[in-house]
Amino acid sequence: MNRPWEDISLSDYEKHMSLGSVMQLQALNTLMKEQFSAYPADTAMVLGVAGGNGLEHIVETKLRKVYGIDINADYLRVTAERYEQFSDLLELLHIDLVTETNKLPKAELVIADLLIEYIGTEVFKKAVTQIAPKYVSCVIQINTDDKQWVSDSPYIHAFDRLDEVHHQMDEDSLTKAMADTGYERIFSSSAQLPNGKALVRLDYRKQAEK
Repeated sequence: MNRPWEDISLSDYEKHMSLGSVMQLQALNTLMKEQFSAYPADTAMVLGVAGGNGLEHIVETKLRKVYGIDINADYLRVTAERYEQFSDLLELLHIDLVTETNKLPKAELVIADLLIEYIGTEVFKKAVTQIAPKYVSCVIQINTDDKQWVSDSPYIHAFDRLDEVHHQMDEDSLTKAMADTGYERIFSSSAQLPNGKALVRLDYRKQAEK
């Protein structure tokens, strides 16, 4: 059986995420612009690149190489078409982070937005160890209401199977997991969404070897 994200159409995902009652696509685009330029890095990797939301901002950076990783081959195909102008800079890789961590290349900056919820901290720690970045910038979703973690919308049933892989995240558990991997938190911010949820950005830096 396919993993849940392999069966969710990019159209349903992007339409849901960009609804006025959700606004996550727009918020993530702004956050990714900041993430790409926050730290001195020549190479970056976006884990869970989906349809490439935010990749347009790499033109404003000095990055020499950007990797986009996703489990859904169709997402990668669309991203390649959308960002054909970056073909000499952008490399898209079809990788299942749960079973194919060893295929990940090295990069100085890792961006993982709304990804850790679907692979868990143990898999994420393994991926970070393989990639060996200097900086890691994550965005997690925090529910500030008592409602379901997927916002209600006409597309909500496209996400029914995500319950199979969802891990509820919080700042403290992620920061502890990153500390266990040798990374210290150096930045945090929160962006409130219109649906009783918030996007929390947490950045980490590799600690110096003692």
